[in-house]
Amino acid sequence: MKQKIYILGVISAIIISTGVILKVNHWPAAQILIAAGTLILVLIFFPAALINNYKAEGNAQNKVLYIVTYITCFVVFIGMLFKIQHWPYAGVGLSIALPFPYIVFLPVFLVVTSKNKNFNIYNTIFVLLLLALNSVFSALLSLNVSRDTIIDSYNISGNYNKVEAAVTQKPIIGNESVVNMKIDEVLKITNEYQDLILKHEGMTREEWENNPGNLLRADSPNIAATVLSDNGEMPAGIKLEKSLNELVVLMKKTKGYEETAKVLPAITGLGDENEEDPAWAFTFRNILINLSWVLTYLDGLEANLYMIKASAPVVN
Repeated sequence: MKQKIYILGVISAIIISTGVILKVNHWPAAQILIAAGTLILVLIFFPAALINNYKAEGNAQNKVLYIVTYITCFVVFIGMLFKIQHWPYAGVGLSIALPFPYIVFLPVFLVVTSKNKNFNIYNTIFVLLLLALNSVFSALLSLNVSRDTIIDSYNISGNYNKVEAAVTQKPIIGNESVVNMKIDEVLKITNEYQDLILKHEGMTREEWENNPGNLLRADSPNIAATVLSDNGEMPAGIKLEKSLNELVVLMKKTKGYEETAKVLPAITGLGDENEEDPAWAFTFRNILINLSWVLTYLDGLEANLYMIKASAPVVN
């Protein structure tokens, strides 16, 4: 039994390590492996190991300590998992997980062991402290990665805004064409989305463009989908998606825009209509990217649409 438990622990550790390597290199399946390995560790290995150890060495007096040990392991690893995966409430979970071993486990350990001088669980404490140290290191690493990606989004968004400002200074030829009128409709929806999201976060468009670092929950996913859903869009983002698809269809039927229509899905993030699983699915229905990247996507969409307007074909 003990050998099987050790094997299970090694397998879960290998799965997690493989997932971490994939995540560092931004390769597919990283999140799945990290989540699967962590859940195996927390839901199967830890309970089995603690139960086996309790049956071999424990007694009724230290049963509470074993229970608290498992709860601590569960809280620490699940909090770390949420942060690494950028899932909702990750910050709250991690804030609970980091001090949990010292606030909950340590007092229980001291009380239990003070009543039983023959009780020896120092190995458990050593492992638990290593887990706490590992969680701190992983959390700091995750926070650093989040910070870097958020800064990247700010820089890209700033570049989009500069392009948009330069393009809009150029006179638009054929501004009353059906295609340009449809582009204006898409731009209106895009601006509406940005205003709703920024208002929800207590920012104005000017503040976002000039000081994006003031966005407090930049690394939080699903906020955009929640905001749009709360404002009557079910599923969230469907109005913009529908309008973009209509623009593609209109361009295909309009002389001079046929080639632009072919690349527009990729430019706008709709993906290739012939692909079953586009590389970057546009729709907000299953959006998992951080809030800063949602706003950056909208900035990029605006800049690209303005460039399409500015490069309207001359039709004889």
